[in-house]
Amino acid sequence: MTQRPYAVFVGLDVGKGEHHACALDRDGTRLHDKPLPQDETRIRELLARLSEHGPVLVVVDQPASIGALAVAVARQAGVEVGYLPGLAMRRIADLHPGNAKTDARDAYIIAEAARTMPHALRRVDAGEEALADLEVIVGFDDDLAGEVTRIANRIRGLLTQVHPALERVLGPIVQRPVTLELLTRFGGPDGLRAAGRRRLLAVAKARAPRSYERLIDHIQAALTEQTVTVPGTRAAELVLLGVVTFSGPG
Repeated sequence: MTQRPYAVFVGLDVGKGEHHACALDRDGTRLHDKPLPQDETRIRELLARLSEHGPVLVVVDQPASIGALAVAVARQAGVEVGYLPGLAMRRIADLHPGNAKTDARDAYIIAEAARTMPHALRRVDAGEEALADLEVIVGFDDDLAGEVTRIANRIRGLLTQVHPALERVLGPIVQRPVTLELLTRFGGPDGLRAAGRRRLLAVAKARAPRSYERLIDHIQAALTEQTVTVPGTRAAELVLLGVVTFSGPG
């Protein structure tokens, strides 16, 4: 960022519930040094009060995630926003006395960097906003992928517990729509066995029209491999049905 004739330099060490805000004037005098709630009204009030001294520059250490609200409020108020990257933050911190890492110290270091080392700052621009959008989407996608994996592992674990032969057939394809549909409709080994071939074929055909007959052949062959009922099978089938229903048939 290029040096502008700012009158106030605000360093925000952002946090989940509250930030710490430190404001310095051109001479380095502290105009404000207090915790700042993660609240639009309080952020707006602080910026309005500091703007009475002249143009304000707000600098954050995280422009996205927990710092996004402060950035958005500042922009709407017409206050320019900058970003101090983590590596620069650590290097600048080494120049200041004291080793204790506190929110107040970090906020002061950010404000002082904004005041004396504008070359270390980065502008928070539209590219940063697009990146923030992408981070939210990717994060959600990662959460969904993790949840799918967790549910798949739970299903495989239940099948292994009560009917290993059936797990060897369905485990590798447990995330396919046809597998989830069959388990949703009929439950575990007891339900699949009771459904009968005709019903199994009818359900599987809609989800796997090219391979449904072969799949049902393998399922029924696996069911005949185990004649003993493992203790806990009934409860496992109920849990299995609940897990599959929660995940959806795809």
